[in-house]
Amino acid sequence: MTLFEQHKPLLDRAIQAIHERTYYAAFPEHPKAYGEDAPAAGSNTYKEYLNANFDLPSQGEPTAWKGEEVSPFTGEPLNIAYPIYKTDHLVSNALKAFEEWKHVKPAERYGLLAASLEKMKNHFFDIALATQHTTGQSWMMSFQASGPHAADRALEALAMGYYELTRFPEKVLWEKPMGKFSVKLEKTYEPKPKGIGLVIGCSTFPVWNSLPGIYASLITGNAVLVKPHPKAILPIAICVAAIQHTLTENGFGPNTVQLAADSAKHPITKELATHPAVKLIDYTGSTAFGNYIETIPGKTVFTEKAGVNSVIFDSVKELEPVLQNIAFSVSLYSGQMCTAPQNIFIPELVAVGDQFLSFDEVVTQLKDAFNNLVNNPKMGAGVLGAVQNEQTKERAFKAEGMGGKMWLASVAVKHEEFENSRTLSPVLLEAGAADTAIFESELFGPIAIAIRTKNTTESVKLSKELAAHQGAITCAAYSTDEAVMKMIKEEMEEVFTPVTFNLTGPIWVNQHAAFSDFHVTGGNPAGNASFTNPEFVIKRFVWVGSRKMV
Repeated sequence: MTLFEQHKPLLDRAIQAIHERTYYAAFPEHPKAYGEDAPAAGSNTYKEYLNANFDLPSQGEPTAWKGEEVSPFTGEPLNIAYPIYKTDHLVSNALKAFEEWKHVKPAERYGLLAASLEKMKNHFFDIALATQHTTGQSWMMSFQASGPHAADRALEALAMGYYELTRFPEKVLWEKPMGKFSVKLEKTYEPKPKGIGLVIGCSTFPVWNSLPGIYASLITGNAVLVKPHPKAILPIAICVAAIQHTLTENGFGPNTVQLAADSAKHPITKELATHPAVKLIDYTGSTAFGNYIETIPGKTVFTEKAGVNSVIFDSVKELEPVLQNIAFSVSLYSGQMCTAPQNIFIPELVAVGDQFLSFDEVVTQLKDAFNNLVNNPKMGAGVLGAVQNEQTKERAFKAEGMGGKMWLASVAVKHEEFENSRTLSPVLLEAGAADTAIFESELFGPIAIAIRTKNTTESVKLSKELAAHQGAITCAAYSTDEAVMKMIKEEMEEVFTPVTFNLTGPIWVNQHAAFSDFHVTGGNPAGNASFTNPEFVIKRFVWVGSRKMV
């Protein structure tokens, strides 16, 4: 049985899920699904990575070994050194691998890549620890986001890619009647990959944000260079190694995908991005550098940059579950998620059931919801995780200098398991509708701003303007009025921002589900691409049709 035949049922189910958009998870998100021995095995493997070189022998002899990862939980360096290569060496390896990979049929490519996800599944627990101790995500978030959720997104890219690559027939006999005779042409249709893809990772979600681009480029026949953030290399390095091992075991060149590590002092991102042989770039990170990436000529670029996400208050049946949900969404991983809400637009009066509460009454209860979450010994520190870098911590601690009224200042939060953890409570500021300088940009980290508006109309107007000019990935809204919900949805969709209404309980606006939710629309300044719509894969190859007279 070929690898394609072995993994075809998974492909069929994934394609079905993409079309139906209903719940589907190919990789269970519960750790217990992977066996009793898996956590201990993963822990042992993770410990073996520490204080050692992360060797990738297929990539050749490195010019140096460097590593600068420090755990946000322990404050201790991981002391892992990664091979450093010159740009031309990496590109040369990739071009050689591309010459082989581009001729592999889509079915065979899919079988190999699906097998690599199965191999990666065996590393979910060590990837989780690697993610936790480079990003500051809690262990459970690290396991889910960098393990099953990332693998689901990768499979989604594979399924979408395979579907698009096989959309048209490989060969047809074309015949045009011409009266007493006909003209016959044999026509072939081939999807041709563009070349080398570069995936530029971020420090907060090094696997979840990188695997879709990696697998979308690989399934469409391109070779890939993976350039991780120097502060979060290990999680994606494990994934790259799993893909390389799968390729080697099946007789293919492992350098079809390579790790292109660098250091903060000697970055190579621009060198790689501007190299003539690099044709595709996937980027996650700051708006400033993302804007630069989008301007490099001759590249097909897929970006996810910063956005300013809003919550719009209109009316609610009950206030407490709503505020608990918002407090959790803001606090989850200390707001270090591109989907985290920041600006909470609250009118002077909010309808709560059959009564009205003032802005101050609502914000007072929101403040209480934050405090209750942070001070909960069973979940506070676990929800907050740890702040990935010092700059984010300083931004939160200095938030009072931004202006506005301070309802809650950020303070250090004790983490029972890690006494040196960089864990802190969220900031809650108040601003007026005219104080746009305070809330018009993304304030990455645990910062929420309650914005006082005249009414829902003004709230929507401000949210829409921010999405149009700064970008937005999510928007949450609360209303009991169908007409108001319709208005909010229509207004925000004009600036290509999806709206989630009336969330309470254990589901949050931060979450986007593979096979169902499009992550980023690609229609506003938050990014020009979307996980995973057809454009995310079809722009990585070109259809070429050739003809021969019969």
